[in-house]
Amino acid sequence: MTELNRRWVLASRPVGMVRESDFALEEVEVPKPGDGQILVRTHWLAFEPAMRGWIDDKPNYIPPVPLGEVMRGMGVGEVVESRLDGYEPGDLVQGMTGWQEWVIGDAGMRKLPAGTDPRLALSVLGITGMTAYFGLLEIGRLQDGDTVLVSGAAGATGSVVGQIAKARGCPVVGIAGGPEKCRWLTDKAGFDAAIDYKSEDVEARIGELCPNGVDVFFDNVGGEILDAGLAHIARGARIVVCGAISAYNLEDRPSGPRNYYRIVAQRGRMEGFVVIDFLPRAPEAVADLLQWVAEGRIRWEADVQQGFENAPATLLRLYSGANFGKQLLEI
Repeated sequence: MTELNRRWVLASRPVGMVRESDFALEEVEVPKPGDGQILVRTHWLAFEPAMRGWIDDKPNYIPPVPLGEVMRGMGVGEVVESRLDGYEPGDLVQGMTGWQEWVIGDAGMRKLPAGTDPRLALSVLGITGMTAYFGLLEIGRLQDGDTVLVSGAAGATGSVVGQIAKARGCPVVGIAGGPEKCRWLTDKAGFDAAIDYKSEDVEARIGELCPNGVDVFFDNVGGEILDAGLAHIARGARIVVCGAISAYNLEDRPSGPRNYYRIVAQRGRMEGFVVIDFLPRAPEAVADLLQWVAEGRIRWEADVQQGFENAPATLLRLYSGANFGKQLLEI
């Protein structure tokens, strides 16, 4: 094989907002598969807000990406050469490809069923959908009739959270940025209401839309949005801490929420989680999510950027709020 493997490596650890210059493009030889391995050509890359934490040299749920190493990330690619039983050239596989055009995989890469849209595989049926599924149903312990509040609701995870809750017959209010995203939540995703944090008083609007309080608050944002939600939790509320994108790129982390005492007064429970703890149960989530998609109960959007050279710029879209739905890059 005469082609070179282009790959983006971590060149520096960002201070504050991540920059494109924190990554460097390298060209190396295409790797060769050994026994029990496959050579995969990457076609799609997926981007997660959590990637910001992966490149900080700080304690996290997984080790930080080492300087000079390929940026970590999920992707979908095509098997080009196989020395692994059950995998044939032409098969599409999903796994931790990293930001590189060629990658060596093994049995840990999941084969996609024939005809599966890679965009769906990397969003609703991937880590994003499973985060929504287990976060809401296991950590949030959704019950019939619960009022559900979702921050970052137009994002890849938040939009699925709200639609799962609607599929279970619960009223749902979403918080998103801008009229277009808010319209999508109510007109397409079936949310009962949406709050535009860019133009509305979020805390006041939650009180108006959830007069009996919020039973499950699925928070992807943190900061002032978390504070606003805590102000209106109901007795026995469950606050699911999935992310804190508002603080990921701050040099100095903000102080804790002012309204935390509401958890005491309302006998609430606030719990964080990481979806990798639930991966052994992935088939359960995928089966339900696929059924809801087939029934039209889950609508999804993918924000698709083009060109491998645009990987760092595509990541930055997550932190500016430019993306609409799951952020993907088609190589």
